Amino acid sequence: MPGTRSSRLTPATKMGLSIAIATGLYGISFGALSIAAGLNLWQTVALSALMFTGGSQFAFIGVISGGGAASAAFSAASLLGIRNAVYGMQIKQALRPRGRHVPWMAQVTIDESTAVSLGQAEVDEKRRGFFSAGVGVYVLWNFFTIAGALLGERMGDPAAWGLDGAAVAAFIGLLWPRLKAMEPVLIALAAAVVTAIAVPLTSPGLPILITATCAAVYALTTGRRSKPATEHGELQNVQEDRA
Repeated sequence: MPGTRSSRLTPATKMGLSIAIATGLYGISFGALSIAAGLNLWQTVALSALMFTGGSQFAFIGVISGGGAASAAFSAASLLGIRNAVYGMQIKQALRPRGRHVPWMAQVTIDESTAVSLGQAEVDEKRRGFFSAGVGVYVLWNFFTIAGALLGERMGDPAAWGLDGAAVAAFIGLLWPRLKAMEPVLIALAAAVVTAIAVPLTSPGLPILITATCAAVYALTTGRRSKPATEHGELQNVQEDRA
């Protein structure tokens, strides 16, 4: 029927797809950096397919590339992923998913899908925003992870290309858009101070674990009164883009 195609591209769908493209492209850097950190192609693919949360994935390979133990890398990544549990409770309350949909919805409940969904006024738009952002990011992130990993395997010595320090740069790239208010800036500064103190006193991998623990404790104590945010900016900015 005429107009059917355009009618599906609602504001929430358009927003979700645009965010999916912007976020998915980061998968290229993750794939290449994961290979540079010493993981093979299948380990890299598994991280994106199963862990699927950008900040945690970069933290994981950051610890590994710094010489930290796999247990420390996994612990740090898990602590950074605690926020997704809070998002899950918000999405469950907003969308009321049926039992058979819970597993796949839990997998794509991330910063972006939560922000796009909760930024809508109507329930149907909330669902469209969640689906387009969550599934869109998942598909593109994994696709570009494979592309980046294949590229990384052909680049040779990662130090020769500057990839030995690129994980930090990529992580900062995810963090920077969130620093638009005083609270996240203070949190970032506190994390930097804690990490700087811990680096000379602890073994590789432990500084980020200590910092992530502090961040997780803070998130749990303030989560109920905080607005959800994405890795690309506060939820308020997403709502403003919609207007």
